[in-house]
Amino acid sequence: MSSPRLHSIRVATPTPAPAATPSARQIQFSGAPRTGLASPAGAVVGAPRSLLRLEGLAVFAAAVAAYQYLGASWGAFAMLFLLPDLSFLGYLAGPRVGAAAYNAAHSYIGPVALLALGLVGEIPAVLASGLIWAAHIGLDRALGYGLKYGSEFGATHLGRIGRTDPW
Repeated sequence: MSSPRLHSIRVATPTPAPAATPSARQIQFSGAPRTGLASPAGAVVGAPRSLLRLEGLAVFAAAVAAYQYLGASWGAFAMLFLLPDLSFLGYLAGPRVGAAAYNAAHSYIGPVALLALGLVGEIPAVLASGLIWAAHIGLDRALGYGLKYGSEFGATHLGRIGRTDPW
């Protein structure tokens, strides 16, 4: 009797040809602002970024027009307009806390809640406060200041902000 011979089977794996399509990294950062630094992962780029900035401008204009229609004090508008920027103090506790504080003050959730309360409760001061807050956020978004990521101050959902090299 002869013993059966076991043959080894070799499977040839072809080497992949160079990709004709851009890599995921190239797609992710195409259209990013030319600041010298890539936008953070998850940042909106290209036409959607422009659309979000225009949307911010529209919110700013609508809030200011509604404030004018309400007939509230422009002195109060001037005094309260930059109030949400006090959330920057959160960065004294680090970037994660700072981003959380900034995002809480720069999300439309708060102003919309104030607007609803002001309308339902017929409280003009609360309505005016919501309009000022919404105007602030709208202008920030129009200028490209988006919601922050916890990694660093300059990383936002609308792309990187700030100087490329502070030194």
